[in-house]
Amino acid sequence: MFTRSLVQTIADAMKNRLPVFQALTGPRQVGKTTIAQQVMDVLSFPSVYATADSPLPPGPEWIETNWRLAQVEFERHGKPVILVLDEIQKVRGWSETLKYHWDQGRRSNYDIRLLVLGSSALLLQEGLTESLSGRFFLNRCMHWSFQECKEAFGWSLRQWLYYGGYPGTVVFLKDEQQWKRYVSDSLIETVLARDVLQMHRIAKPALIRHLFALAAAFPAQIFSYNKMLGQLQDAGNTTTLAHYLKLLESAFLVSGIEVYSKGQIRKRGSSPKLILWNNALINALSSKTFHNAVGDAVWWGRLVENAVGSHLCNGLSGTEYSITYWREGDREVDFVVTRGAESWAIEVKSGRAGKLYGMDHFRRKYKDAKTLIVGTGGIPLEQFFMSDAGVWFGK
Repeated sequence: MFTRSLVQTIADAMKNRLPVFQALTGPRQVGKTTIAQQVMDVLSFPSVYATADSPLPPGPEWIETNWRLAQVEFERHGKPVILVLDEIQKVRGWSETLKYHWDQGRRSNYDIRLLVLGSSALLLQEGLTESLSGRFFLNRCMHWSFQECKEAFGWSLRQWLYYGGYPGTVVFLKDEQQWKRYVSDSLIETVLARDVLQMHRIAKPALIRHLFALAAAFPAQIFSYNKMLGQLQDAGNTTTLAHYLKLLESAFLVSGIEVYSKGQIRKRGSSPKLILWNNALINALSSKTFHNAVGDAVWWGRLVENAVGSHLCNGLSGTEYSITYWREGDREVDFVVTRGAESWAIEVKSGRAGKLYGMDHFRRKYKDAKTLIVGTGGIPLEQFFMSDAGVWFGK
């Protein structure tokens, strides 16, 4: 079984009794539960595992019951107990209940070391920041990188660019139609139904599905909200679309990255660039096969550009970096990464090297910005995807 680096990171943090508990967030089907199980194996402490991922969300008594189970294990063994609560954001009133038990536990002799997991970034963050401020350390378990898929499954770069990074889909690769059905039915539909529609008030559930399908059909493309209104039935207004796009981002499906505007307040409702967080989400809904996709230079270029964007989104998540794009007239830069006062303009080249009109114009306008070319004539694609995203930005 492949061991991701987060296992040792979390295990090291839980070896000692700390004033904070560990929180792990990330997309569905990337191995959060497996990481929790591997952490329990590494530490060899008594453990209690429970998941709230059920059709009917449990109430606060679910947390109380499992906390008492952990206390009983401590009384029985006299050793620290690992308590893992999976899909915690689905429990009604979870943050207040967890705060009560965590604070009570800190004042008692019970050594319960808590790990909570969640697949909705928005709901988990809301609960943590509102009621549990200063009591947790957040770990992000993102989509599998090319390096991980190469080491675990022996994938080539082309395979990763097409099939994405969901480890559970590997068994279906011999039958591409089965792979598409599995990703569509068991991953995309489950996330939409359980992590978006079930957890939020959605006035137009069909619209959010259509919005996701639109993003999958036009990866790494800039779409104005007005243009989306023309493409989608019963779309309502631009505010609704912007809100639904944020919900899709909170479930690690699609981001609508904004336009870069240094020193200026970004225009409300500016045209977003649609980036899917995993290329599997694109190709599962596409009629193109692997061989069709590789042979279509324009489509393959879109997949490469989206993969660069998703590599940045997955690797630079958090508050330290912002990821945008830049466009002025017909000049464009694919991505702009900003950290503090520093900015990097990134151009993606998947085919022949050509003129960089957008990059040249950007450099004249923002003289302090640094530039990176990814692909032909710059950082080789394999080298870029084999590295942590942060290494290219001085981290």
